[in-house]
Amino acid sequence: MATIFEKSIPGRKGVSLPLCDVPCDPIIPEAYQRKTTLSLPELSELGTVRHFTNLSRLNFGVDTGFYPLGSCTMKYNPKITEVVAGLNGFANLHPFLPQLRQGGMLVQGSLQVIYDFEQALCEISGMAAFTLHPMAGAHGELTGMMLIAAYHRDRNNDKTEILIPDEAHGTNPASATIAGYKTRTIPTNRKTGMLDVNVLAEMITDKTAAVMLTNPNTLGIFNSDVAKVAEIAHQHDALVYYDGANLNAVLGQFRPGDAGIDIMHINLHKTFATPHGGGGPGSGPVGVQKHLEPYLPISRVEKRKDGTYSLEYNYPKTIGYIAPFYGNFLIYLRAYAYTMLLGAEGLTEVSENAVLNANYLMHRLKDVYTLPYDRPCMHEFVLSAKRQVANGVHALDIAKALIDRGFHPPTIYFPLIVKEAMMIEPTECESKETLDAFIEAMREIAALAERDPKAIQDAPVTTSVSRPNELRAAKAMDFAAPA
Repeated sequence: MATIFEKSIPGRKGVSLPLCDVPCDPIIPEAYQRKTTLSLPELSELGTVRHFTNLSRLNFGVDTGFYPLGSCTMKYNPKITEVVAGLNGFANLHPFLPQLRQGGMLVQGSLQVIYDFEQALCEISGMAAFTLHPMAGAHGELTGMMLIAAYHRDRNNDKTEILIPDEAHGTNPASATIAGYKTRTIPTNRKTGMLDVNVLAEMITDKTAAVMLTNPNTLGIFNSDVAKVAEIAHQHDALVYYDGANLNAVLGQFRPGDAGIDIMHINLHKTFATPHGGGGPGSGPVGVQKHLEPYLPISRVEKRKDGTYSLEYNYPKTIGYIAPFYGNFLIYLRAYAYTMLLGAEGLTEVSENAVLNANYLMHRLKDVYTLPYDRPCMHEFVLSAKRQVANGVHALDIAKALIDRGFHPPTIYFPLIVKEAMMIEPTECESKETLDAFIEAMREIAALAERDPKAIQDAPVTTSVSRPNELRAAKAMDFAAPA
């Protein structure tokens, strides 16, 4: 598709205004006024509209097609929650309003949203308190690590390391490192696909500040030993951090707090259907048990005896501010609306359908792709292109071939513990007809990989950009040079 500059025709205009017929002094001093013509494309209004309309059709999103991106949970965002977030009483509030002398009386509705949603998350997760301030999942992880550090510092504990399974989310070690900890990797049991509790018991020491646990893990497997992990950690005065990014698999079925988890974050853009992708905005609320509550970031919303709400800052042990104002308010407003819309029964059904859809796909595809851990999965599962590699077809090639068939590719090459990994998550939103169409496409690709590998290796062939030289794109930044 030609760029708008390539479509430019000298002299063509998209707007025509009469010359100003009244005297006007230039706002910009003459010394700073442009002396040459601004090099903008010259098109008619219709030409401009058509260019950007056609450009928008090249975008792919959940509203246009199936998006089975494992671990990142790209699911449908109900439009009613967008309407709620756009209500004038919420969308046009100034962030300083809650801090005026009236003690937050001008924004009681918004403060109640924060308070009530924190209470709802406590009920859903089994935690004692929440903060909505973290502005992404990884930001929530970092906040959690800071809370863990504050807890141990307050107790004069000499803790220097965090233990992290090799099937955890990739941001876990980064968050721990930024918080000043060293990280050590716990290997996955190659038979169960879970953190090996026996190895954990051997590795943990009195220097261990916390164990980070992703559950269900990145293989889509629920760790049924989660209570044992907590018991082992607590014996060494270590905390257990629960990466709750995959909470959409266990809503209404399992509460991490009930298993002895000390601290966790939730990705609202995964579990509670707020926008995801394009860099955000996101939201990663953090929940804690009672012994960690004094360290939560400020400000916090409290409910007064008269039923009104206020911002409170008097927490001497707080880790302080971790985000401007109150986090991404309109994002967790969407999630709050989604939670109230579905209720307890609806949220439980979310996880049931997500697990059902994932297991359906897994069982329909495991005979044509390699399934490294053949056991019931949760909301997602991981296949391997190991069988196709024998014919020179890799996971990347399969992903590209899916684009030609109208599907967004799944996550590939993650988790790292599975070679040629393809991580697939259908979410609870998709119909059986959509899943069957995806299955047909995946099976067709598998058959073609054996019969005509070149056809897969050349994909995609239906897009405006086909197969770029990705190695060159990463290493040679001279984009003007010929390919």
